Amino acid sequence: MASLPEPLLPKPVTASRKSAFTKASLFYGADEYEEILKAKHDAEPEITGLKNAMPDQAGADGNADAAKIVKVDVTNEKRSPMTGRLFPTPKKPDPMPDHLAFFFAKVNTEQMMYQWNFMTMVHAIEWLLIISYCAALAIGVDYWVATLPFGVLMAYTGIQHIYICHDVMHGATFPPYDWQKFITHPFSDFFSLCWEDFVLEHNRHHASTVDLLMQGEFGWDPEMFQYSLLLGPWYKLIFTVPFMPLVHFFGLNDTGAIFAVEWYMHFPDEGPGGKCNKEFWNKWFPRRLKHHSFVLTCWAIVWLLGTFPLGRPLSEGWRFVLPVTIAARCGYSAAWMFITNFTHSIPWNKFLENDPERRWPLLHNIMAMVLGGKHRWNEMLFHDVHHAFPNAVGTMSQRGRFHGWKKVHDAGVDVLSRGLWMENGDEETEMQKSQRKRSQLMKKNRASD
Repeated sequence: MASLPEPLLPKPVTASRKSAFTKASLFYGADEYEEILKAKHDAEPEITGLKNAMPDQAGADGNADAAKIVKVDVTNEKRSPMTGRLFPTPKKPDPMPDHLAFFFAKVNTEQMMYQWNFMTMVHAIEWLLIISYCAALAIGVDYWVATLPFGVLMAYTGIQHIYICHDVMHGATFPPYDWQKFITHPFSDFFSLCWEDFVLEHNRHHASTVDLLMQGEFGWDPEMFQYSLLLGPWYKLIFTVPFMPLVHFFGLNDTGAIFAVEWYMHFPDEGPGGKCNKEFWNKWFPRRLKHHSFVLTCWAIVWLLGTFPLGRPLSEGWRFVLPVTIAARCGYSAAWMFITNFTHSIPWNKFLENDPERRWPLLHNIMAMVLGGKHRWNEMLFHDVHHAFPNAVGTMSQRGRFHGWKKVHDAGVDVLSRGLWMENGDEETEMQKSQRKRSQLMKKNRASD
């Protein structure tokens, strides 16, 4: 699942390629998919509104008339009610240097379709692993001999699933085919957010949290509770930090059950006078019901695989479901802990200040291997760049799929060294001071190579 250097750079569009896929074909072509994307954005004003509310789009001016849950929380002076800071403007290179053009280039439709195909492949691999695990037990392979390799592979595939979810969310929001939105995370938990809700809550996170160390600075952030476990004096942290893996394991992450309940309590907004939102029953309830039904069906099949094929009664399907869900949760939880907790923690950002890639190369290589490659690890190293440009750049992992990890890594160093935010008279935050110190050291170290 590792990326190749420059594997999918855009190819020149020719008449033969443009007409290679038509409505009569089995698969959509790029032009047809582009039409689908436009129609989807028109039909999903909440998603489009939150996207426009992010700093690298219209920012605080992007959806002034939007509903509460999809609106940036600022004063009339465009300042945060929590910190008093102005809503920042990212410092996009201008003029754009040639070596950074790829970093800010819009993801083309062929690349979007590739990512959704990759997502489909990951889901298929998960089913293949589950069926193979069942077959191994059915032919009499020792329980632990079958379970341990399955658990490792299932967890590792779950990590890849979250990374591709995160990638498509920021660069290919809507799938070419509606059925693909159901396979984005069905094995993460028994109950989870449907794709549209998933995109919304993550976009809400980006609109609210611009500075990695100031969660919820511009409105409610759905991930505030996870962050709170990593804040406070040391005598609090010795009790809260050890619970972080358990919190994720039991579903308080973007694709978990507890998180879904939390989001449902906040969205959609109430109607006038506290009445039910007018779109709840004809829009949100049906799509949520379809998603939950699909997830339930997936787990029902897993339950059945653990019964008759293994010579067990129907009531003992849980014996097969349990190792499957434990393995999957370990993978999904690990991915979310890195994406949402490590990257937003004070210790991690202090650690990055000293250019640990040079001081601890073995550690970085091991962690990159655990996450599926250095293009994934770039997400941990340059998550601040991702938050400054969630749309213009998207994810480091996504860029790495198409351009190779090294090119993306060097671009991240360059963008960071230029400063992520335009000066607006506000005092530098601790995150900005950390970024400046880190980027200066990284540039110095690389210049001496």
